[in-house]
Amino acid sequence: MITKIKKSICAVCVICGLTSCSDFLDILPMNDVVLENYWTEKADVTSAMSSCYETLWGSDVLTRMAVWGEMRSDNIRGGSNVPNDMNEILKENLLPSNPYCNWAKFYECINRCNIVCHYAPKVQAIDPNYTEDEMLANVAEAVTLRSLCYFYLIRTFRDVPYSTEPSIDDTQDYILPATPFNAVLDSLINSLESIKGNAVRRYYTDDSPNAYVNSSKVTRWMVYALLADLYLWKGDWDNAINYCDLVIKYKQQQYKEMLEREGSVNNIALIDSIPMILEKPVGSTTCGNAYNEIFGDGNSFESIFELYIPGTSSQQNSLVSSYYMYNNNTLGRLVAPDFLFKDVATGSNNTFKRTDGRAYESAELVSSRYAITKYARTSVSYSTQNVTTEKDLKLSSNSGSGTSANWIIYRLSDMILIMAEALIERNGEGDLDAAFALIDIVNKRANDAVTGRSSTLKKTDYTDSKAAMEDLVIEERQREFVFEGKRWYDLVRFARRDGDNSRLINLATRKYLENVNAIKIKLADPNIIYFPYAKNELKVNPLLKQNPAFTTGEDSELTK
Repeated sequence: MITKIKKSICAVCVICGLTSCSDFLDILPMNDVVLENYWTEKADVTSAMSSCYETLWGSDVLTRMAVWGEMRSDNIRGGSNVPNDMNEILKENLLPSNPYCNWAKFYECINRCNIVCHYAPKVQAIDPNYTEDEMLANVAEAVTLRSLCYFYLIRTFRDVPYSTEPSIDDTQDYILPATPFNAVLDSLINSLESIKGNAVRRYYTDDSPNAYVNSSKVTRWMVYALLADLYLWKGDWDNAINYCDLVIKYKQQQYKEMLEREGSVNNIALIDSIPMILEKPVGSTTCGNAYNEIFGDGNSFESIFELYIPGTSSQQNSLVSSYYMYNNNTLGRLVAPDFLFKDVATGSNNTFKRTDGRAYESAELVSSRYAITKYARTSVSYSTQNVTTEKDLKLSSNSGSGTSANWIIYRLSDMILIMAEALIERNGEGDLDAAFALIDIVNKRANDAVTGRSSTLKKTDYTDSKAAMEDLVIEERQREFVFEGKRWYDLVRFARRDGDNSRLINLATRKYLENVNAIKIKLADPNIIYFPYAKNELKVNPLLKQNPAFTTGEDSELTK
């Protein structure tokens, strides 16, 4: 598929025939530097490693992280001036011609990571200033980012072309068949297990002005977090629990060091032994602090890994278009369904309690619909004391014309709730009680139930039944991670575990106001919970066979 191309550092992302010759040459315009003259010193690896991160910052990747993980779930409905390609996804009329089936930028990042893994050891052998530890840390970074990209791909498409070899020149064949989901999952786990000890623990001390880098680049804690998530999808409960526990213990150690360094901290406190950022700091009369630090400022104490967005207008605008969020008192292209946020303040909502700050931080009633405000707001302030109507909240907020909010991949709440879910599924002696305690920690923080207010969850309502605890962790994950690109993946994970789509169907279709039965029938197909392969991919890769749920209609001729 790819014609003779001069060996160059711009050789990226032709894996699986993703691009034409002209596209290939446009991917990384870095001059005609032949590879033999480029990979000679540490700076070359550092530059290439930076390009791996930069690919993830782009709007093509950020948009898909949000769209793939949220749009088909019960969190999202159409808002104002919805583009047709998004509207078709919302209607569950997903076709291989839809541009959101395009995975090219993820494979571009994968190939950049493969190139780093290939050349970093060669550079270390000839550059005395590039130590073995530095080389191993760079390879660990690259393997982790590559694994993250593949994890997004298999959760979205199920079976995908898989390679850890770089695309460098025209002598290599990258027309590959799709590798089954479980085989990719196992390979990702094995790769991460092999490099976990080489990843940097932290780049700067926590009191350094550059400490944000500790959650903007791959660290050992990011590797552990990703492994915990992978093991959860694999159904290896013990390993999922163990890796979550390692990250939680690290956060406990960070908190201890913070207290030793500063004497006292008014914005973070232990909630049943786990340090969490408080919604209402000690001495404050208003809530919103946790949102402001986690989503407004970014790189918070609770952060494990987030995509750091540099403050340039083009990247800021790409983020806004990725979220399609509320800004300047207008509806975005996507909004939340009414059932999710209506009547929270009156106490009549089935998802959020009236004291749950996540409801007020994540959405706001605008023009009779619930605009998505999470990530769009730079700060928020409100009170949940004696609230019976929304006016009682005294809510105020700030939002910019172009948000520079980072996209969070993992934070402390992820570890707590992954651990809780694994405990529920393991269901050994005491596991349901332990899982409830973890879920309650996240819920207490959100409801300002740290001091002077009791938990909104009653243990006896859940812990006698594994099914009830599963429902609870699904509900709490929705409340905690709404609009963070996780909800559809949560529903897919449970559908895979259940062996049918019933639970997914019952939850995902709650947002629909018409054609509900037809959509339920469509979603009953076990294959349809994944995206189809893009039409262009089927043309250039004859070894790629379309998801059988999408082999009728416009693409039937391509799959015969």
